[in-house]
Amino acid sequence: MEQLAEQHAGRHTVGLPQVSLSSLVWGPIDERDRPLAVLLHGFPDTAHTWRHLGPALAAAGYRVVAPFTRGYAPSGLPADGVHHVAALMADAIDLHAAYGGDDRAVLVGHDWGAITGNGVAALPGSPYGRVVSLAVPPIATLSAAPRDALGVIPRQASKSWYTLFNQLPAVPERYAETLVRHLWRRWSPGYDATEDLEHLWRSIPAGPHRSAAFDYYRDTFRRRRFPDAYRACADAWLDPPTVPLLYLHGTDDGCFDAGWVPKVEAALGQEGSGGRVAVIADAGHFLHLERPGAVNARILEFLALEGVEGVEGEAP
Repeated sequence: MEQLAEQHAGRHTVGLPQVSLSSLVWGPIDERDRPLAVLLHGFPDTAHTWRHLGPALAAAGYRVVAPFTRGYAPSGLPADGVHHVAALMADAIDLHAAYGGDDRAVLVGHDWGAITGNGVAALPGSPYGRVVSLAVPPIATLSAAPRDALGVIPRQASKSWYTLFNQLPAVPERYAETLVRHLWRRWSPGYDATEDLEHLWRSIPAGPHRSAAFDYYRDTFRRRRFPDAYRACADAWLDPPTVPLLYLHGTDDGCFDAGWVPKVEAALGQEGSGGRVAVIADAGHFLHLERPGAVNARILEFLALEGVEGVEGEAP
């Protein structure tokens, strides 16, 4: 079934102001009467992560674009050298324009793609009508109830050590294969990542492309000055969402602790922007690969404005 989905994926490349982005596409992308869906992958992963959701959205009437984000081959390296989340947000907005999206467009992101999508959801005048984020919630929802989070913080700290490791110069690149295999095992226990890792090594071969993947962490932690084109995104990326947002989390996520989920749900409900949360049982960090049927169903329900609250398996 996975091979069939891959065979039906086309490829398309567009030149954005600072980078050329190549994408896997499903559905007739030139039929602009269809709504647009842009799917953003995370680390350590590629656009092939969407091999289950892409065909499902195309079958539901969307034209689907899943880019290899800046720095991940076959996409290019950014001319301005910026890898901050603000630049990723700008790319998502430019993709919306390049593919003729309208207010029906949906942005779906996992991991770094989720961080990007959460930022776009918070941006005043966001061109996307809805956002779906997987495995990383809007940062603003985590700071909304710090007292209640005291029990989660120590567990999260023990899982987030790699964010500090990735700040080191050259070392993460040197030990990338060992690091990445370890993270996949810890983040999604029991999942066979062989196919995904084959895609990954082709996308971040040793050299500038591999460094770009780690520069996401370095740039977002360290950069304080931004080109004018990214400034609005840099100001908004930590804010609460202003468009309807669905957040999905796996019960066995070894990267982002599931203990955050009740706090995220409470915070999204308080925002009054149509935010929803759903938990996917028996899934880790790469929940869309481990439980594609459940994840696809939740997303399609959300896009159809049907209820998606609660734990997978319960009535909405």
